[in-house]
Amino acid sequence: MSTQVPTVRFSNGYEIPVLGYGTYLAQKGQCVELVKKAIDLGYRHIDTAFLYENEVEIGQAIRDKIAEGVIRREDVFVTTKLWNTFHDPQHVEEAFRRSFDMLDIGYIDLFLMHSPMGVQFSGYEYADMQPKDAAGNMLLSDVDYVETWKAMEKLVTAGGRVRSIGLSNFNSEQIERILQIATVKPVNNQVEANPGYDQRKLIAFCQARGITVTAYGPMGRPHRTTYGNRNALDDPKVLEIGRKYGKTGGQVILRYLIDIGTIPIPYSTNEERMRQNIDVCDFKLTGEEIEYLASFHSARTIPFLPLKSHKYYPFDLEF
Repeated sequence: MSTQVPTVRFSNGYEIPVLGYGTYLAQKGQCVELVKKAIDLGYRHIDTAFLYENEVEIGQAIRDKIAEGVIRREDVFVTTKLWNTFHDPQHVEEAFRRSFDMLDIGYIDLFLMHSPMGVQFSGYEYADMQPKDAAGNMLLSDVDYVETWKAMEKLVTAGGRVRSIGLSNFNSEQIERILQIATVKPVNNQVEANPGYDQRKLIAFCQARGITVTAYGPMGRPHRTTYGNRNALDDPKVLEIGRKYGKTGGQVILRYLIDIGTIPIPYSTNEERMRQNIDVCDFKLTGEEIEYLASFHSARTIPFLPLKSHKYYPFDLEF
């Protein structure tokens, strides 16, 4: 693993770098070079999903960097995710195989269920991911995510192709349901976490059960103001804290998320910003500074409104 970014250990013994490179929005034509650049800068944790339509490009970038001798396969940690249309157990294996083949890197380190909310299956192609009725409403499925999880467990016990499995966008009650039936324990829950929506209660819940938490949307989507999320990025006090450590506001936010026990996965296309995002492992915030960053409570920036009526919609609980 990268000497710059330390790792944390999963309950099953595997390790994950405490900061990664998120690739949501990294599309064809740019993704290969972005991931290569990320690897050159020291990133050893790459997060993707079938939804992002970039697994082929990410796999190519990793294979190229292995061929150049920059990394070995075991040096890089790759996460991908099972999309909502594949929740029926009969579709899980084929959906996984497609991600596995598109990445083509020998094995997948972590395979997550993208959300507890199933959507009707209409095929395995990218165009089939958002099935809607004539009125434009998402065609929901009531497949129990517990059954989906049981099918995911078989991917691990079959051996070799995936090392760990986990969850994404699950609330505490849903995680507890999984734990009650799991023969392969989830090692991670990936959720939105940022100063405006820091998930402290969910983090504590997961930590008590040996589950790590990955933080997507770590900056609070500063380009989105629609859901009232207070932006810490340019806050004068956050900038002042940054000056104390010779860091930017964004670096202070990432350090905060690491210090409260998450694994942030920032995305950027700007090389200097990418460099800054990974340069957060040489300082720690004080208790008082953490308390200040925790004062930004406002709202979730990604509420998945098209799925609000789903029986397994996870965000009506406090955590």
